[in-house]
Amino acid sequence: MTDIYTPPAVWTWDKASGGQFANINRPIAGATHDKDLPVGQHPFQLYSLATPNGQKVTILLEELLEAGFSAAEYDAWLIRIGDGDQFSSGFVAVNPNSKIPALMDHSVSPPQRVFESGAILLYLAEKFGAFLPTDPAKRTAALSWLFWQMGSAPLLGGGFGHFYAYAPEKYEYPINRYTMEVKRQLDVLDRHLAENDYMAGDEYSIADIAIWTWYGGVVLGYAYDAVEFLDAGSYTNLLRWARQIDTRPAVTRGRMVNKMNGPLEEQLHERHDAGDFATKTQDKVEAAP
Repeated sequence: MTDIYTPPAVWTWDKASGGQFANINRPIAGATHDKDLPVGQHPFQLYSLATPNGQKVTILLEELLEAGFSAAEYDAWLIRIGDGDQFSSGFVAVNPNSKIPALMDHSVSPPQRVFESGAILLYLAEKFGAFLPTDPAKRTAALSWLFWQMGSAPLLGGGFGHFYAYAPEKYEYPINRYTMEVKRQLDVLDRHLAENDYMAGDEYSIADIAIWTWYGGVVLGYAYDAVEFLDAGSYTNLLRWARQIDTRPAVTRGRMVNKMNGPLEEQLHERHDAGDFATKTQDKVEAAP
């Protein structure tokens, strides 16, 4: 970075400087257009996209179904954030912050809205009494790591991910700054997992789901194409944990829901039934006459 930037006395929005996300980023909240959200037949209506935050919820829902909780059936509707779907009046009514994922629980009256991915994980885990330890010490550990992820991941995604993968130009200072912090976080996880099978000890929980979608995705090469740059192979305990979770069938299914990139056979734009994984992935949709 050779140009010296002097901040103005009062910042004003220059939409042209927004880079890849200039068409959807803005400094105000609220809806930009009127549009109702669709509602399917199941108790849970999920409005999302298969980003790491979106995958948290679909993985947990699939884990609940895998564990036999049939009441966790859900409809997943695709929110195309690149097109601004998150600014519709219907979506803003579910999440005033206009971020995915957002969940409506129609099993209660009146229906309950839940937004923020960590809050959705905790809501579902408590509702079904699953994937959150009942032992007080382990529960506290799981919640501590869940909130660690919620506080730490913005530095991974909005910081490192943005400047390393999405910024219009490569800038040395922010890349170095955020890489240092991301590697510190990877080391935090690697040291903890040297002595624990999972984040809360010996019990797989919502803390593992939340952290895996972000940090597991990075070290396994699912995000940012930064495995070599971050020397991900050196975090052996983290890699062991990430690969172990990656083999879970519910995790494989959860990653597919609301997905719009990668191989067509791994994309399920909407999910309304368990059979959709076999019949409605994008390769089959596009091959249909």
